[in-house]
Amino acid sequence: MNEPYRLAGRGQDRSDLIVEIGPLRFGGPDLIVIAGPCAVEGEETYLRAADAVKAAGAHMLRGGAFKPRTSPYSFQGLGREGLRILAAAKRRTGLPVVTEVLDLRDLDAVAEVADLLQVGARNMQNFPLLKEMGRARKPVLLKRGLCATLEEWLLAAEYILLAGNPQVVLCERGQRQDRKSLRCALDLESLPAVRRLSRLPVIVDPSHAAGSRGQVAPLALAAVEAGAHGLLIEVHERPEAALSDPQQSLSPDEFRSLMDGLRRRPA
Repeated sequence: MNEPYRLAGRGQDRSDLIVEIGPLRFGGPDLIVIAGPCAVEGEETYLRAADAVKAAGAHMLRGGAFKPRTSPYSFQGLGREGLRILAAAKRRTGLPVVTEVLDLRDLDAVAEVADLLQVGARNMQNFPLLKEMGRARKPVLLKRGLCATLEEWLLAAEYILLAGNPQVVLCERGQRQDRKSLRCALDLESLPAVRRLSRLPVIVDPSHAAGSRGQVAPLALAAVEAGAHGLLIEVHERPEAALSDPQQSLSPDEFRSLMDGLRRRPA
């Protein structure tokens, strides 16, 4: 076999892999929308946001308890307290939760709450973490690194698969570029390419690619047309007051409008 990613690639099995989280099926015909604040900032604000995205039709909740930030002075999340708030939101809404694992020492605590364990773009090639994700036996959301090739991305997934965990969902979140007008360039070309190369489901995070809330909905709709199995959207009850990524977070009304647009798209 010439494929470097023997488990993540299609090989002899041409069927798509389905990753199941409760009734949700990543990789199937249904579009899965995950939404919520970038970071868990406090219990009341997070619970209100969780209620709002559920009412608009989101299928899962997002929210960082542990946040990797470029500046050490930026808000880093609430840590274990954030996990407690995520658990409370999960009980209240009945929606499953995705949150990021930054440190191996927190893996067990995160896995007790999260239904989908996120590996962020900065950790895509943290190979010890990937191996432990493979042993965690919970579905993993693997974000593409900021400058990673498709082969590097799929080989990162291979580490998780090889360690015994077949439940991997890929996430394209935009690639670093030198145009000051954009935060990242969303690589829509990667979606049909990675679906051709790999059996794994792939979703898109248009919020991080856009860096501006006005671009989130157009990028989200374009990603669906390009073949995304799902979307990861930042929503905050007061985006201008968000402690993490205020410029790209949608308000509840804007998110509701996006969900309406997704429902109206041609079948």
